[in-house]
Parts: sequence; structure tokens; C-alpha cells
Amino acid sequence: MKYLLDTDHLSILQRQSGADFHNLVARISQYPLSEFAISIITVQEQMLGCHAYINRARDSRSLVKGYEMMERLIIDLKRLPILSFDAIAAETLEHLNLQRVQMAQMDSRIAAIALSRKMILLTRNHRDFNKVQGLIIEDWTR
Repeated sequence: MKYLLDTDHLSILQRQSGADFHNLVARISQYPLSEFAISIITVQEQMLGCHAYINRARDSRSLVKGYEMMERLIIDLKRLPILSFDAIAAETLEHLNLQRVQMAQMDSRIAAIALSRKMILLTRNHRDFNKVQGLIIEDWTR
């Protein structure tokens, strides 16, 4: 595996529409699917999104839609390997925290997984991930 999809790139793939989607799919199709993975942090973010949607549901139609979203997510997650937040990623995160890199907690954890596995992070979030020394990031939506 060479590429780690950030949550935003995975979300674009899930939407299946728009210029960002078409650009991303065109780039991904140039490589075997075995080159790509997602992090357990992305799984957490996506599940939290479904959970929030379900909790906000005020009628049965919205509740059904929320659970359909969750079911679709589970199906989508079966397509790519999920990388764990292991002891090496935790140690990498500690180093990032010692460097006082200012970014969202989930982004820091994703960065730690990518760094610890020497993977290229596919993301549109250059503003935050550029703060991480040694992290290689690319945006395939352009």
C-alpha cells in the first residue's frame, strides 16, 4: 500500500458525482486498488457522521435514510484495507504533539498513521496537513 485516503477523498468517492469525483477516479484507476487504504480514524469520522444524522432524525423517513447511509458506509468500507491506529502510530502522534503541530485531533491521528507507514496522504486539506514535517500529501481532485 502506498496511498492513504483522507476522509475528504473517501467522501468524494462516496458521492459519485462532480468534477472532484471524476478527477479522483481517473487518478485512482491508474493504479491497482491494492495501493490504497483508509485509516480507522476515517472509519470513526464516517460512523460519527452517520450516528449524528440518525440522532437528529425527527421522522421515520429521516431515520430510515440515516440507517441506509450507515449500511452503505459498511459496504463501502469493505472495498479497501483499514489501517489501525497501532503503537507505532501512537508514538508518531506523541512526536507530533511534542512539536506542537496545531491541527484537529482526528487529522493528527490520520497524519500519524500515514507517517508511521511512510504512505502518501491523499487529501484536499493542505492547510493543516502541510504543518506536519515529513508528511507527503497530494490532492487528486484537481
